[in-house]
Amino acid sequence: MKHHKLFFTLMLSLFVSIVMYTKTNAQWTTQTSGTTNDLRGVSFIDANTGTAVGQLGTILRTTDGGTTWVPQTSGTADWLKNVFFTDANTGTVIGNSGIILRTTDGGITWTPQTSGTTNNLERVFFTNTNTGTIVGQGGTILRTTDGGTNWVAQTSGITSSLFGVSFADANTATAVGQDGVVLRTTDGGTTWGPQTSGTLEWLLSVSFTDTNTGEAVGTGGANFRTTDGGTTWVQQTSGTAVLYDVSFTDANTGTVVGENGTILRMSNPTGIEDNTIKIPANFVLMQNYPNPFNPSTTIQYAISSEQFVTLKIFNSVGQLIKTLVDGNMNEGYHQVTWDATDNSGNKLSSGVYFYKLTTGTFNQVNKMLLMK
Repeated sequence: MKHHKLFFTLMLSLFVSIVMYTKTNAQWTTQTSGTTNDLRGVSFIDANTGTAVGQLGTILRTTDGGTTWVPQTSGTADWLKNVFFTDANTGTVIGNSGIILRTTDGGITWTPQTSGTTNNLERVFFTNTNTGTIVGQGGTILRTTDGGTNWVAQTSGITSSLFGVSFADANTATAVGQDGVVLRTTDGGTTWGPQTSGTLEWLLSVSFTDTNTGEAVGTGGANFRTTDGGTTWVQQTSGTAVLYDVSFTDANTGTVVGENGTILRMSNPTGIEDNTIKIPANFVLMQNYPNPFNPSTTIQYAISSEQFVTLKIFNSVGQLIKTLVDGNMNEGYHQVTWDATDNSGNKLSSGVYFYKLTTGTFNQVNKMLLMK
């Protein structure tokens, strides 16, 4: 089933176009999506047939390798986060507020399914047409063995959000998430046990090619590899800021996507080929992740030279809420987590907030949404 994720999830919140890789010219080319909405998930079942999902209930379908993308009706205006097709007709879409949609006709019609949760759902993985698993906010794990007619909650044992899940076979899976969480099951999810990743970075995606060999990626350029089923995770060098998704086709060949169009290709088991510049060439303030968020979010930025840096949070009327960074910072990639409190430690209410990065030669403001 690994080939279904070969055209991996594009979770870049600033990257709203569609790109496609073709072996004939060995490059990535931009395609016309027909929307300005952010796209968060994509699934191809062969070289031509794929579906992309995203903001405001967006669902797009192609049957010609992305030359044309046709909008489909989802019936929702909420965020759609991920999509997984097991054949040309049968697919599942998940999203915020527990949304699950199912099609058996290639997306001509999408039928809501009952998830039993209002938590945001982040990733879905099917091992066959009927058997699938979803992970999401608050340690949510859902399992179906009947194509989604019934989704049964499994016990994760955690309250941290889960962002990625990958099955090596029908029973063996790994889920990853917030603060370096790694969970493992060998009985189809009846029991999930914790593993030690060795990081507090948020792990956003995981890909296993067999029961022993897997790769997990996330914030802060986190890139960890295991060859013993997760008993040990060894850090790999990525040299970039946020890595959002990973897909391996065999034990040694994989692709990772990340912030600002980063694409990394690994073609050997000991390292990763970087198609981007490791030291940032420019100043960049990246979109916070997750967004919307509750209770905390990570803000990452890059500076190309040593600078005095301030990073501040403002409310919707421009009042200073919190100062996150105020001092000299070395060149490179940096990140800070905001726990939705003000400078006095008071918890803030839901709403739109702005974060501003200022250096001696650069300033940028981005918007984020706190949802409780």
